[in-house]
Amino acid sequence: MQQDILINWSPQETRVAVIENGAVQELHVERTLERGLVGNVYLGKVARVLPGMQSAFIDIGLERAAFLHVADIMAPHGAARPAEVDIAASTAARVVTPPAPIEKQVFEGQPLMVQVIKDPIGTKGARLSTQISIAGRLLVFLPQDDHVGVSQKIPPGEREALRTRLQALVGEQGGGFILRTNGEDSSDAELSEDIAYLRKTWARIKEASLRLPATSLLHQDLNLLQRVLRDLVGEQTQSIRIDSQEQYEALAAFGREFMPAAVPKLQHYRGERPIFDLYAIDDEVARALGRRVDLKSGGYLIVDQTEALTTVDVNTGGFVGARNFDDTIFKTNLEAAQAMARQLRLRNLGGIIIVDFIDMVREDHRQAVLAEFRKQLARDRVKTMMGSFSQLGLVEMTRKRTRESLAHMLCEPCEVCQGKGSVKTARSVTYDILREILREARQFNPREFRVVASPKVIELFLDEESQHLAGLSDFIGKPISLQSESAMGQEQYDIVLL
Repeated sequence: MQQDILINWSPQETRVAVIENGAVQELHVERTLERGLVGNVYLGKVARVLPGMQSAFIDIGLERAAFLHVADIMAPHGAARPAEVDIAASTAARVVTPPAPIEKQVFEGQPLMVQVIKDPIGTKGARLSTQISIAGRLLVFLPQDDHVGVSQKIPPGEREALRTRLQALVGEQGGGFILRTNGEDSSDAELSEDIAYLRKTWARIKEASLRLPATSLLHQDLNLLQRVLRDLVGEQTQSIRIDSQEQYEALAAFGREFMPAAVPKLQHYRGERPIFDLYAIDDEVARALGRRVDLKSGGYLIVDQTEALTTVDVNTGGFVGARNFDDTIFKTNLEAAQAMARQLRLRNLGGIIIVDFIDMVREDHRQAVLAEFRKQLARDRVKTMMGSFSQLGLVEMTRKRTRESLAHMLCEPCEVCQGKGSVKTARSVTYDILREILREARQFNPREFRVVASPKVIELFLDEESQHLAGLSDFIGKPISLQSESAMGQEQYDIVLL
């Protein structure tokens, strides 16, 4: 699998597209005024403790208080936590004890060093952890821990030897380290360099925590351009093209210091066409913001995103190419599994995802579709978990969510429908108005009622609903006048008492 990375930079926004085998797979956007918070370390202040939810709200200087659950509070030094054991299990079994109640660990007004593990999403504030982790080029540093681990993506047979090497390099200075996947083939000198850099970073954070007041930012994670070299570049990356000379030079300098292997892949794009036009990326983004995703066979997906979950519905559409109906359904579902995995990455959909494949009678077809879906999901850098078909024929899965989806980042709810995706018909609104006038007439005694509404509603009152309006006017004994207001949405109206 060949990978190319395109970077479009402007003073207000950085956009990064990951291209695999000629198709856009991921899009990352960072706006200067809306930079993400994941990885940032703050000296927070406990604003409120909620024993019933075993959580606390922490003031870290943002508009909304951040959220800390008891499960994200660092255990006493040396005690294992489930997440740690998953990342780097040692050969000996480690005992995990349940955490103490949150009201016995934190109190209101307490200063607390915390790290953002999820950006604010929708109406929810940022999610925090008191276990600080600092990502380097090859390692992740856990300064409050004391064990050494290896990424689970590295083959099991190589982990123990790598762990032994890393333990020798860490020495007696303490602190926990996890070897990242891209550090598998690193030399001892490179690992030692990363260890020194991470320890120096932690020393700066601790010094700032003693000097700065509560709600201060102590450490900010790398910007998007720097994270491209740290997180996205791998052996499969052929080129990293950026359309800004200034940012190319800055990124090359950063790469020479921390990621020298990536520097030869960096290129300054000087073409006349905008860099994103090379793969029609803006067209892909426009499609990724729509509900419908057309498949090459003629079938299509319908993607609906809500705050709680995302649903994906598969339809055959105009596909009639197979010899029989079962084969038509099977081929549509196979293509949908491939397209769906790509859409999850491109749209950055996270949380609970429910997939409604077209019902298949044959069990071998069902298993083949699941196998194809798992195969495609395995290419995703973000952690996913997927089940089998439920009794209702649905596939449930989760995808880790740490930042806003593409739609939430680039769009906002429609002012007319408020995100519902539909509005009442003009006739429904006219009947609402008639009922409201009758209600008002029983409480007040004005000289006249004036209806201010959208042109379409007023037009209906003047035409098909004029008889009902006149009948209501006679019934209440008051004149009813009409006023068209083009700025109003179809569901909006005012009834003015004159």
